[in-house]
Amino acid sequence: MIITRDLTKRYGHTTAVREVGLEVREGDRYGLLGPNGSGKTTLIRMLLGLVFATRGEIEVLGLPVPRRVREVLPQVGALVEGPGMYPHLPGRTNLNLFDAAGPGGGRRDRRRRVDQALERVGLAGIDRRPVRAYSLGMRQRLGLAAALLRTPRLLILDEPTNGLDPRGIREIRDLLTELNREGTTVLLSSHLLTEIEAFCSRVGVMDSGRLVLQDDLAALRAPTGRVVLHTPDADRVIALLDGRVEARDGDRLTVRHQAPDDLNAELVGAGVRIVELAGERRSLEQVVLEATTTSSDRVEGATP
Repeated sequence: MIITRDLTKRYGHTTAVREVGLEVREGDRYGLLGPNGSGKTTLIRMLLGLVFATRGEIEVLGLPVPRRVREVLPQVGALVEGPGMYPHLPGRTNLNLFDAAGPGGGRRDRRRRVDQALERVGLAGIDRRPVRAYSLGMRQRLGLAAALLRTPRLLILDEPTNGLDPRGIREIRDLLTELNREGTTVLLSSHLLTEIEAFCSRVGVMDSGRLVLQDDLAALRAPTGRVVLHTPDADRVIALLDGRVEARDGDRLTVRHQAPDDLNAELVGAGVRIVELAGERRSLEQVVLEATTTSSDRVEGATP
């Protein structure tokens, strides 16, 4: 669905994106992660033909971008850097204008498309208030509705849950999951690790303009070779396992062991009471912290 080769973007002496080789496959729920300023939004804008690359190649839906972007865009829904709406107009009017101006729009069934998109994002009951009176979360929902007007094959979303409360975030995640099941490929840029971990099947990590990591989430969250065990018989387990317990927090033990089932059988056979036992996996936070080295939020003082 998306392939880039050696993709680079420079602004004067600043290189925002460096030699990126992105691969988003059909059916993916792809999460693009990275610190603020790592190049995520610039990369997305190049995929949509909004910014021209300094060097490299882009294919979206099998077609070169930006050369054939007019053929690509009718099949792509996008929300980048917040919804670009007319603040003095109501939301429904904005969507009508958006639909009319976009490629492939048709007047005959426009009202149906707009109503359907508003209902899917939870805005079916909006009144005639102007968009400037909307909350940030409502504006995000409206931008997502605009992205869904054409039943896209590919959704490209930059921070789509920005401004939403926890229930709203869950609703949008459920909607994206439903769209993906119906055949829509999703590329989602976010700094919310929990949302990426809950929704995405594949992950890319940006750092200082480079794509430093790209793999299936399941592969990245590989087992650590440890087992986490909750038991009221913690002292007995420590004695039984003879140095294999690496950490203890009350009745929670971290045990060095490759096979949770074998450890469970060993302890149950010894009469140990087990509340919970599971193999430990790397968290997405650990994966990202190991892959990245920068943070745009830090301001270091000068060395005296």
